[in-house]
Amino acid sequence: MLQSPLTLPTWITLARLLAVPVILLGGVYEDWPAAIGAIAFAVAALTDWLDGYLARRLQCESDLGKMLDPLVDKILVMAPLLVLVQRQAVPAWGVFLMLARELTVTAWRGGPQTGVTGANLWGKAKTVCQIAAVLLLWLHLPGALPVFWGAVALTLISGWMYLA
Repeated sequence: MLQSPLTLPTWITLARLLAVPVILLGGVYEDWPAAIGAIAFAVAALTDWLDGYLARRLQCESDLGKMLDPLVDKILVMAPLLVLVQRQAVPAWGVFLMLARELTVTAWRGGPQTGVTGANLWGKAKTVCQIAAVLLLWLHLPGALPVFWGAVALTLISGWMYLA
């Protein structure tokens, strides 16, 4: 009997994608408190850990999940970063470097190698740093820009490590 590729962890990944419009509304419309977008972002970011944990725990890892999870992570992080560029809170070229890395790694994953590969330790550290940077920037907290530049650096290093 074939198991559906839409496992519980995959549904959680797809639900994380639904948080993006709420996050963007919290960033684009000044009538919305920034905390709404930040809370939606933080909850969505936590589900990234949850879906991976459940996939391993329930032994229902799938190629679909391995492909969707990093793609949804990229959308989740890039959407608020683009709003922060629009607000002039971060320079566009820094976000461009992150986006270029993400597109390159995504293209590499979809290339001729066999099987679908998951994120390595560098990629996971990059994601955590990006999430921290978005939250700090979104809420105008001290130390946000150094964390953002750390995220840019980790993004580039992880991309290099992934492709090397």
